[in-house]
Amino acid sequence: MMRNLYAELHPIPERIEASRLYLRAVQMGDGVLIRAAVEDSFEQLSRWMPWANHVPALSESETFARESAAQFRSKEEFNFLLLRQDDDYHLGNLGLHSIHWDVPRFEIGYWLRSSQQGHGYATEAVRAVCGLLFREQKAERIEIRCDDRNIGSAAVAERAGFTLEAILRNHARDNAGGLRNTRIYALFPETGKLL
Repeated sequence: MMRNLYAELHPIPERIEASRLYLRAVQMGDGVLIRAAVEDSFEQLSRWMPWANHVPALSESETFARESAAQFRSKEEFNFLLLRQDDDYHLGNLGLHSIHWDVPRFEIGYWLRSSQQGHGYATEAVRAVCGLLFREQKAERIEIRCDDRNIGSAAVAERAGFTLEAILRNHARDNAGGLRNTRIYALFPETGKLL
């Protein structure tokens, strides 16, 4: 996507602080952390995440880490590790995808280890990133998309202040080959100004 001058002059930082966690840009060498988290939570991740169709080999996770670092530098996508403030424990990941710099518009995707769900970490991370995108990147639209059956992901979007705009019926196939509906949530500067 076309990058604008504002994005060049105001880059997205490699570290974003929140109250109980921080987000750090994925970098070379993070494959071991990512693979361990995916393996720990694969049963749940495979229900919702199209990329979770098998437990990745360490080499695959490291390839993802290296590609993420390159995409961060080129401002194509921004992938972060979610790390707990008090012990640097890897809670999960968050990414900014489908970026349209001419708007600017961003899509947020996220996942947590199964053992770390239900503590508000995903909502905290989403709110921190949205606040930064509105303040620093002058975002006009931020989206979250999720499987219609993924109640946990939908709850994160709603707790973070997003509004359900649409449910796309028979929009994609899940990892089992069945049809799934996709929820589209959106947040705008006027509704996200308190973040």
